[in-house]
Amino acid sequence: MAENKVKEIEDLIKIISRLPGLGRKSASRIVLKLINNREELMKNLTDSLIQTYKHVVRCKICGNLKSTNLNCICSSKKYDQICVVENLADMFTIQSTGIYDGSYHILGGVLPSFEGKNTKNGLLIESLVNRVKKNPIKEVILATSASIEGETTSHYISDCLKDTKVKITRLAKGVPVGGEIEFLDDGTLYSAFKNRNTLVSD
Repeated sequence: MAENKVKEIEDLIKIISRLPGLGRKSASRIVLKLINNREELMKNLTDSLIQTYKHVVRCKICGNLKSTNLNCICSSKKYDQICVVENLADMFTIQSTGIYDGSYHILGGVLPSFEGKNTKNGLLIESLVNRVKKNPIKEVILATSASIEGETTSHYISDCLKDTKVKITRLAKGVPVGGEIEFLDDGTLYSAFKNRNTLVSD
């Protein structure tokens, strides 16, 4: 006899299993935990998700997350350094190490090397240039991955900033070829930040 499945539960399992690091078994356990704790977990989680969906957006200037009711940190606190990363996960990884305490700029991805530098694909590169020009920024740290796309993006940004007086540096040794910032350990990131190199645009 075929197993009797509840559609709502199956739909929820499918959605949760699409989250990073979760398969169907893990998703099933999470759903059962939620169902068995309707008031304590499920209701609070539902309310929190609804509020996050309604009120949390991506800042059009720096790419960070912000509340629709508040100004983003990029406009409320001034820094003289900007660390440029590909995504939010990279920023969270660097923040967790305590290595860097300046401002961030989240690009939202990288340039595809095979399409050339003219394809920006919605990346917040122009807004980065504007931030540097409008604020007393002394250094831009390019913390993109060591992949071909990351290097392409890094060099393109360096070219875009070559007419400014800002110092442009790149994470140095410690980042393996093809390595993604999100998956580096604290020691590797510390070495990469401390030994970052100055880039000179052609």
